[in-house]
Amino acid sequence: MTSTTRPHALISGAGIGGPALAYWLHRYGYAVTVVERAPGLRTGGYKVDLRGVAIEVADLMGVLPDVRRASTDMRTGTYVNDDGRRVATLPADIFGARVDGDDEIMRGDLTQILYDRTRADVEYVFGDSISSLTDDGAGVDVTFERSAPRRFDLVVGADGLHSTVRRLAFGHESRYLRHIGAYIAAFSVPDDLAATGEEVYHLTPGRLVCTYSASGDSGTSGSSGAKAWLSFRSPRLDYDHRDTDGQRALLANAFASVGWQVPRLLEASRTAADFYFDGLDVIEMDRWSRGRVVLLGDAAYCASPASGQGTGMALVGAYVLAGELAAGGDPRTADPRTADPRTAFARYEAEMRPYVAANQRMAEKFVPQMLPATRAAIRFRHVMLRMLPHMPWKNYVAKKLAEDVQRGAHAITLKTYNTRRPDPNPAPAPTSA
Repeated sequence: MTSTTRPHALISGAGIGGPALAYWLHRYGYAVTVVERAPGLRTGGYKVDLRGVAIEVADLMGVLPDVRRASTDMRTGTYVNDDGRRVATLPADIFGARVDGDDEIMRGDLTQILYDRTRADVEYVFGDSISSLTDDGAGVDVTFERSAPRRFDLVVGADGLHSTVRRLAFGHESRYLRHIGAYIAAFSVPDDLAATGEEVYHLTPGRLVCTYSASGDSGTSGSSGAKAWLSFRSPRLDYDHRDTDGQRALLANAFASVGWQVPRLLEASRTAADFYFDGLDVIEMDRWSRGRVVLLGDAAYCASPASGQGTGMALVGAYVLAGELAAGGDPRTADPRTADPRTAFARYEAEMRPYVAANQRMAEKFVPQMLPATRAAIRFRHVMLRMLPHMPWKNYVAKKLAEDVQRGAHAITLKTYNTRRPDPNPAPAPTSA
């Protein structure tokens, strides 16, 4: 066994869900190891939303003040035409469909906040990955690409859309991944290509370009505040998700004929260290666990970036999964050799399924709205957006937009789990491998 006094959980992935789960499991008395393929914390990425119950979880974790300090503080959204002329400007409460209490933060900043909150209590192993899992019913023997083999009482795959744990435990991702019609790229750009506190959008048929620069204290992770976000309609493409140069070529080809500032943005993408590219995909699985192995966040139920809820679902899923494990008994007194997490996994899944389904439906509806297919549709959108701030029913429109988004954000009621803190003198966490 890995520990004589505490069950030991291995989490694959140090993004959002992994450190959030590590926080809660440590709080409930588990020893926790997080393994991450990247050589260090991934601090790049685009801005992400925290809405509804995800805000409740952030508050329960005590990180909400940190999140608010690092808020992007976007104030307006502006649409420009091919010449860069502004055709419509909207306040954040309309274009962002946000309500009071919602927040927005750079993904890298949130990752850093969660890591800082857990690093003293959790073993982090960077630059390594799981290579095999052998579950004998009483524990899981794990081999790694670099580290020595180890045994754990449960293993969690919080390693994203292209999850290694899911592949090892459930089979190739093609069995579970469904493409919903578009691709997205995000990366840092020179500061002069983005306005602080403003999102600038440029539409062409089937393509969307967005630039922005975070304000406030954002950028605490060390990532640039100026970002570009490009998306384009496409059937599923055949490419290697680890071949960054190949992804840059796909992006350049998709936007080769687009004007405005796109040529400069594409040039910036060629050297951006935080370049991200992937499909707008959903993961659909009949079950999220097998034996002592369970999936969390995008690995289990990705709703694609189009939903705006991936970060929220990871935070909420971590809270629910850890809570259901804790509800099965006190891990500091239960014998991990006989404790069976499968009942807790089933309860976690039952709690999360309706929430996940609501947000996956929202993602599929949003893709055609986000990427109009014709110039006529774009012109109509520009006219409506230009008129909206001057219409007496603008508040009603903003309310309806927010209701559609908030329906997914509130599609779960959080249980209250045992939140007592661990013993003041717990068994020491294992040292890094």
